[in-house]
Amino acid sequence: MRKRSGTLEISFRSGGRPEDYEGEYQCFASNDFGTALTNKILLRVSKSPLWPKEVLEPVVVGEGSSLVLACNPPPGLPPPHTFWMNSAMMSITQDRRVSMGLNGDLYFSNVLAKDSHTDYSCNARFLFTHTIQQKNPFTLKVQTSRKVAETPPNFLSPTGTDSSRMTVLRGQKLQLECIAAGVPTPSIKWFKKGGDLNQKVKLDNFNKTLRIDSVSEEDAGEYMCMANNQIGSIRHSIFVQVKAAPYWLDKPFNLVLAPDESSRLVCRANGNPKPLIQWLVNGEPMERSSSLPNPRRSVVGDTIIFHSVQIGSSAVYQCNASNHHGYLLANAFVSILDMAPRMLGAKNQLIKVIENNRTFLDCPFFGSPLPELRWFKNGQGSGLDGGQYRVYINGSLEIKRARVEDQGTYTCVASNILGKEENQVQLEVKEPTRIVRAPEHQSAFRGTMARFDCRVKSDLTLPITVTWLKDDKPLSLGWRLKKDEDSLSIPNVHEQDEGTYTCTVKSEIDQDTASARLTVLEGTSLYPSQSSALPAAPDAIPSGLKGWGTKNTNMEISWEPLLATEQNSPNLHYSVWWRRKDTGEEWNNVTTVGAKHVVHDTETYVPYEIKLQARNDFGPGPESNIIIGYSGEDKPTAPPTNLHVSKIDSTKVNVHWTPVDPKTVLGEFKEYRLYYWREGSMVKGLHVNKEKKTKGFYSTVAQPTGILTDLQPYSHYRMFMVVANSRYDGPPSNHVDFHTKEGVPDLPQFFKIVQRSPESIHLEWDKPLEPNGILIGYTLNYQAVNGSHVGHMQMESFLPDVTAYRLRLPDQAVRYRFYLAAHTQVGAGKVYAGESPHFTNEGMAPGRVIWNLTVKPNSNYANVSWNHNFPIGSSEFQLEFTLDGNGSVSSVPVNQPPIKLAGLIEGAKYHLRVYSNEYHSISSNVVTFETSAAYIKDQVDIATQGWFIGLMCAIALIILILLIVCFIKRSRGGKYPVRDKKDLPLEGMDQKGEDGSFDYHSDEDNKPLQGSQNSLDGGVKESDDSLVDYGEGGDGQFNEDGSFIGQYTVKKDKDETEGNESSEATSPVNAIYSLA
Repeated sequence: MRKRSGTLEISFRSGGRPEDYEGEYQCFASNDFGTALTNKILLRVSKSPLWPKEVLEPVVVGEGSSLVLACNPPPGLPPPHTFWMNSAMMSITQDRRVSMGLNGDLYFSNVLAKDSHTDYSCNARFLFTHTIQQKNPFTLKVQTSRKVAETPPNFLSPTGTDSSRMTVLRGQKLQLECIAAGVPTPSIKWFKKGGDLNQKVKLDNFNKTLRIDSVSEEDAGEYMCMANNQIGSIRHSIFVQVKAAPYWLDKPFNLVLAPDESSRLVCRANGNPKPLIQWLVNGEPMERSSSLPNPRRSVVGDTIIFHSVQIGSSAVYQCNASNHHGYLLANAFVSILDMAPRMLGAKNQLIKVIENNRTFLDCPFFGSPLPELRWFKNGQGSGLDGGQYRVYINGSLEIKRARVEDQGTYTCVASNILGKEENQVQLEVKEPTRIVRAPEHQSAFRGTMARFDCRVKSDLTLPITVTWLKDDKPLSLGWRLKKDEDSLSIPNVHEQDEGTYTCTVKSEIDQDTASARLTVLEGTSLYPSQSSALPAAPDAIPSGLKGWGTKNTNMEISWEPLLATEQNSPNLHYSVWWRRKDTGEEWNNVTTVGAKHVVHDTETYVPYEIKLQARNDFGPGPESNIIIGYSGEDKPTAPPTNLHVSKIDSTKVNVHWTPVDPKTVLGEFKEYRLYYWREGSMVKGLHVNKEKKTKGFYSTVAQPTGILTDLQPYSHYRMFMVVANSRYDGPPSNHVDFHTKEGVPDLPQFFKIVQRSPESIHLEWDKPLEPNGILIGYTLNYQAVNGSHVGHMQMESFLPDVTAYRLRLPDQAVRYRFYLAAHTQVGAGKVYAGESPHFTNEGMAPGRVIWNLTVKPNSNYANVSWNHNFPIGSSEFQLEFTLDGNGSVSSVPVNQPPIKLAGLIEGAKYHLRVYSNEYHSISSNVVTFETSAAYIKDQVDIATQGWFIGLMCAIALIILILLIVCFIKRSRGGKYPVRDKKDLPLEGMDQKGEDGSFDYHSDEDNKPLQGSQNSLDGGVKESDDSLVDYGEGGDGQFNEDGSFIGQYTVKKDKDETEGNESSEATSPVNAIYSLA
């Protein structure tokens, strides 16, 4: 060990092996008052073993096959860093298809002919020994073929089952890996069950590795990686469990106690599993530190309680918190002292502070017992604490807002039973350093002079320095540029002078800056209100004084009139003063009895200083503070220029423009307003809404930029920009057209699941309303569902023109859950989930339906209601909701509506449906809703109120009765002589037609029917409201339930006539006459 030091030095100059010194080390530091310990230090010797000798046979694979070249580096301490190189010492190129895994192996998702090489070599770099070991190179031979077959994805890592588990310690790095094979090369996506990936998650190695640098308990859960290509997709779940070595909740701290004082030491730690707390004193377990119990010390759980301590009982206490993942050790020095107060800081400090700023006056002290500290100003008063003063436990005095009257000498006095000590601090309050005339943006022709103002106002007792920067770099003045006290001059301007100039003024305690851009062109005072019984001048200032233009040539000055109790005398009037700001002109003045005055013939949007005073017969009242008002605004005269876009994505784009000269805004600058609209979709035949939208960007920088979001993928957009003040838009900029990139599709328009027979299920869907790109197909994933058990996920892929599928059922008693998604080249779109009906239950509840599913979402729950005609008290329902982000489906058994669905994720989108627990095929429509990002108080929905429902039912009943009466009246009107015709007997003599058929018509049939009209040419015109209009053509017929689906024909044989007569009771026409 080094002399006069606690450092242990191990030297091998006299021989010995490093391995002989491996082990655990711990330092003990002792004196007469106790013993302190360090944490244990584990000493290990770094190792860099050689790679074992091996002969590697050439690797022969077919083109399109997957391949893993194993590295298997020798175990080192610490483990080596691996990388792959070729014989030319060049790194192996890695991409989505070829990459190195976390274990060092080189993975090929599919092998190409160009991968044939003889020098794939794995290297291991050992950091501590600064050596690199190289494995014998692999030779890879690829057998080519005319056509490489496309294959669905399968995982190369991890291997085995479709799920795995991982345990990681809190604070350590988490790395999850999914590498997949397939042709084409699969893409990898990551999800977390129950929510989105948080901002801590980073994706490396072409999305194949998920990384969280410092894991915490909330990162535990199920992570899913999905590999997909044009042929299919697969998933793997990784269940992450977060354990924790002990970490502090309350770390014990040092105690200084006076004799007969009492106190406690607290040691609280957490971990997973929960750590065990052990107390030591001077390095020995407390139970073994003394054979006799100490009556002035007791241990209660994680706390040591001291009672009436005495001189001579000083010691060092150690708290050890441990579980099988690690341990914590903390020393707490308990000192029993008798000491008069002592000041620890510098004497008679001088503190300077800017007016209206917060400041701290420090007074560090020590003593035992703990002294009482008090502050005094200028040696007077009863102590400073409260109001704008605050005294902290460490002795510091805070002045929340320093004023000029706060200047002076502050004295801190610390006292206890053994004496007292004091120290002084001198406080000076200074005026702020400010730029009162800042440089302004300007344009100058080449060869002329440019001048930037920078007039400064500061405290006369503070020295200041003024420096200039150009484009954030120190400006070299040289022989040409000239700087005086208030400005910077640039003679003979040329192109290199263009840029942003910044004036910075500094004092020893504050600073101020102001910037402007050079463009080179070519060829409160307060008065208390009092009321008085005697007449007097006004003692109040009218409030709400402001000046603002209503037109571009005026300024309206207005204020709130005084209350009657503030006027103090009759004949109240107001004196108003105004003048242009910073021009030095004389005040203009007017007296009025109203609460408004309009200044006419002003310039457009210029600042004015305004003040106001109330007066009556007894004299003037107090003047108001000067406020700044502005004359009226006009339309901006210049448009933003050079509008262009960059970094175009599927849903967002970066927007850039050149700002206007602030002088051309002619008003208060509000924003740069972007007008944009969707001209069309690049998907052929898709019609879009061309409604204009706006987005504002507030920016005053020289090169402004903004991000336009929420765009529709694969679309043609058009935009222009204006500058806007508070009243007007300026002229438009140049128009810009751009096309967003392809994205993932929306949900299919519908997804129907119909079980038409016990042997099969028929599925139908339609393409998304917004394909967001060129559809390349659909993916249908499905699995058997039997109670809480779900079967293995199966997948079918379809071409983009396929919108139906028939699935044969191997087991008729099992339900299936389906997940349908459309695909573009970018990936899979939103998942439409549904469940097959249970065939054995179909038809067992005739006439039962569920309708009017209503969802009222909040932040983390939703109120759900629906209507049904199941018997009350004898039916249960299932609430099935699907998280839009990852397609996870949950089902909750419920009874009668309404219900509260809790446990939802804030700001997430869900798809919800209700179906009968007994008859699974009886289901509501699917409702899509989105929870809010913050708590929103529930509101009463009128649609759920009983009185409103009753009113609607009564209105519906009245409408139904009116419709029935109308049908009865119409049928009695005589326009349909069907009843009369039907009752006529057939004539005895049948006339035989030329074709040998018999005509059963009588002469009466050629007469006009009752209610018909003669046409202009003498023919018979049939009623405009004949039964022919109710048919669909073809022979008249009735369906199984007796409803009429054909039109009446003139020719019928006897069997047809008799058949129709037998169906008379079920005919809708006859039914109407029956009602009559």
